[in-house]
Amino acid sequence: MIDNLNDYRLGESGAEITVATSEECRELALALARQARRSLHIIGQALDPALYDSTEFSQAVRDVVIAHPNNAVKVLVHDADTLVKHGHRLIELSRRLTSQFEIRKLTEDYGDFNEAYLIADQRGVLYRKQARRYDGIASFNDPTRARELLRFFNEAWQRSQQFREFRRLQV
Repeated sequence: MIDNLNDYRLGESGAEITVATSEECRELALALARQARRSLHIIGQALDPALYDSTEFSQAVRDVVIAHPNNAVKVLVHDADTLVKHGHRLIELSRRLTSQFEIRKLTEDYGDFNEAYLIADQRGVLYRKQARRYDGIASFNDPTRARELLRFFNEAWQRSQQFREFRRLQV
């Protein structure tokens, strides 16, 4: 558990936070998502259920998306099939908020990519060097690192594939 998490402000608190457990990562991901006002970018092997498959996180993502028509949430994953097979709150949310929330599948070009990160409003970062582990770092105000990670994210996004199974036809 992270002490004084409520004292951290997106875009203001620049201290680097070391994380080591799934609980710490979950708390930080939720705090960053709740404070985001414009965008969220998430990339990894899959949408780790321990971090991203909760009612609270889904609500925070929804709040970002509906706050303004120009807001966006973008997610890139390797293992899209498992998400669909086992269900995930964010998949259901992306099906309802199609214009501003999109989940895409990383192409084989990124088969060796094994990092995982969340970027909030191009400033806040939760970064894990290895997607299957929970040790990493976070900051609520690290625009330099966010910019570097977004550069890679945007390149991968342009080359990614839309995954039809994420979209369900509305009847």
